Amino acid sequence: MNKRDTMLSLIHGTASPEYMPAAFFLHFDNAYHQGQAAIEKHLEFFRFTDMDFVKIQYEQPFPASTPIRKPEDWAHAPLCSEEFFEAPIHVVEGLVKSAKSDALVIVTLYSPFMWAAHLADITNHLKENPEAAKKGLEIMTENVLTLVRRCKRAGVDGFYASSQGGEAFRLHDTNIFQEYIKPTDLVVWDALSSCSFNILHICDYEGAYDNLTPFLDYPGHVVNSSLKIGDQTLTPKDASHLFGRPFMGGMERKGVLATGNSQSIHQAVTDVLAQAPEQFILAADCTVPSDTPWENLRIAIETAHQHRKH
Repeated sequence: MNKRDTMLSLIHGTASPEYMPAAFFLHFDNAYHQGQAAIEKHLEFFRFTDMDFVKIQYEQPFPASTPIRKPEDWAHAPLCSEEFFEAPIHVVEGLVKSAKSDALVIVTLYSPFMWAAHLADITNHLKENPEAAKKGLEIMTENVLTLVRRCKRAGVDGFYASSQGGEAFRLHDTNIFQEYIKPTDLVVWDALSSCSFNILHICDYEGAYDNLTPFLDYPGHVVNSSLKIGDQTLTPKDASHLFGRPFMGGMERKGVLATGNSQSIHQAVTDVLAQAPEQFILAADCTVPSDTPWENLRIAIETAHQHRKH
């Protein structure tokens, strides 16, 4: 099987992959955010690391906005046309053309809440006046759906859909997440339902979670998250069992991947795989630092690929 068939067999349970799949992601320098340079850099990274699918970073600047200083200002948040996404769609089209025959091609998708957080202080606005701030989340949802439609027309296999807003530090009233943030996530997920391969990413880039229960009914063929939840550390098997589907992760983005040598990386991966379920993808808990040596990631992926061949 090629990489594409391997990943599809993993999520459909038709057969256990012959090797343990693996993938890591990082942001490239600004010079590689758009155009042919972005296409070539993604392909270079994919081929050098030997990762098992192509994940396209979303590097489009967020839309310019009139100042949003209070919850009521969200009524005037920017609504993006399809033309706004021309630059990232050009990259998507190039990578679909170059890589889709051999590997799944998926796109990073930030949630409506994450879009809003790039424009203004949506967290405090939701605390102050959630009904007014809700308008901003609705507009951001439309923007995300427009991007999804364009990506699907370009031929992507699916999305790496990130969710934030439920972190322990963010909203002490968990009802705000349930009533205002989660519904926008699920509207987006409904639009992803026809895709072949979607990853639910519970993003802890800004802060940790003390509970994953709100995400258990989110769709997604695979779940990617940190294993540190509150004062508990899950194993990959625990996480897979919790969500009832394959888990992707096991490695800390700022740990041995970023700073270790070949021996320490090999040992760390081996330790993770010893606690991994049958249907598993070795990865980090989130995007690794941009200065992480590519060679380190290749060593981790090679170790995973060799795991079942011994």
